[in-house]
Amino acid sequence: MKKVTYRNQISRVLGVSLVVFLLFSGAIFGQDEAAAAGDPAKGKALFNQNCAACHALNRKMTGPALANVESRLSEDEGLDREWIYAWVKNSPGVIKSGDDYANKVFNEYNQAPMTAFPTLSNGDIDNILAYTAAPPPEPVVAEATVAEEGSGDSSGISNELILGALVIIFGLLVMMLVLVQRTLRRIAVANGLDLEKEKAERGLPLWKAFAQNQFLVLVTVVLLLLSGAYFAYGWLMQVGVDQGYMPIQEIHYSHKIHAGDNKIDCKYCHSSARVSKHSGIPSLNVCMNCHKSIYEYKGNAEGPSKEDLANGYTNEFYTGEIKKLYKAVGWDEDNQSYTGESKPVEWVRIHNLPDLVYFNHSQHVSVAGIECQTCHGPVEEMEIMYQYAPLTMGWCINCHRETNVKVEDNEYYAKIHEELSKKYGVEELTAAQMGGLECGKCHY
Repeated sequence: MKKVTYRNQISRVLGVSLVVFLLFSGAIFGQDEAAAAGDPAKGKALFNQNCAACHALNRKMTGPALANVESRLSEDEGLDREWIYAWVKNSPGVIKSGDDYANKVFNEYNQAPMTAFPTLSNGDIDNILAYTAAPPPEPVVAEATVAEEGSGDSSGISNELILGALVIIFGLLVMMLVLVQRTLRRIAVANGLDLEKEKAERGLPLWKAFAQNQFLVLVTVVLLLLSGAYFAYGWLMQVGVDQGYMPIQEIHYSHKIHAGDNKIDCKYCHSSARVSKHSGIPSLNVCMNCHKSIYEYKGNAEGPSKEDLANGYTNEFYTGEIKKLYKAVGWDEDNQSYTGESKPVEWVRIHNLPDLVYFNHSQHVSVAGIECQTCHGPVEEMEIMYQYAPLTMGWCINCHRETNVKVEDNEYYAKIHEELSKKYGVEELTAAQMGGLECGKCHY
């Protein structure tokens, strides 16, 4: 019989190959699991970009809550990740196919169609599912930092120390004056002067001497009358001028957050300013365009400022104001529907011109192209809205005298601008030169 000399070597090669194959397969399987697990950080960004308008993690919105959605679908409905891929990429197609659960969800949420996301890859969806399955982060409690006493002064000298030193100096001065007076009295007595007799021989008191001088009395009376007239005129000119008026509203509305942080255009809410005399108060339905989905205030990434915390403007405070809005419009958060039980909000008017004044917002906003901040100030920085400008007649006239009319690409002013430019011999015209100072322009 012929002896096989390479049997052991072949066995060793096969064994090593099997081990390498198993290790390679394990590595690939591990990569597949890692890919299926997804990246929660990337998933959060994708969720906020594509899903957050209609979905939240732990509450119903336009669509169902998505926390642990994959495990819930697997346990309750027997649906796997492949079904989720199909649903996200083409939900109308899944509904039309007759899928029982797809039609159940579609009907449960008032047949609101879900936007299809065919551009999302399976990996993107894996990341989103990883985010929905991740445990919620611990709430960050922003604490107000209270400065220690004396830490605000970089020199280390507190105001109390400076005040104490001034008091001591003042006390020393008083003691010196008392000592000087005593010394002078002693010198006078030593020289034989009678102080009481000198005092009696001084003559009339000052007020009697003033009363007997008719010229001084006349000048004083004239000065008092002029001063009184000046202050009376200044007080009367402030009647009806409410510059700085800052009323407290029934629902706290932060222009700083809406117009500042979120860059919402003023004319989105005050849409009638484009076409009407009045800017208008937006209806609460305009608020609900956003707040059907924005049910809580999460604040900025850096958290509330010290000033906000000092005034009580925390995330919980703003969320409470959103709940007031829901109560006013009759919005049921749990069922995502209106109850029909609404109540009006009694907003307090801030800017109010006299009845004899005519002012048209559309003429200034649409025709003249004036920015809202010109009259209303830096609205995007105002936590509480207040009257920025005095809105007096002199203030308006001064603006008309200094503001050049914007005529570029404005057919409304093309012909009249050409004629008036020849009349005044100028290239640019102010509102005053175009009749902005005529009484009938602003008064009935």
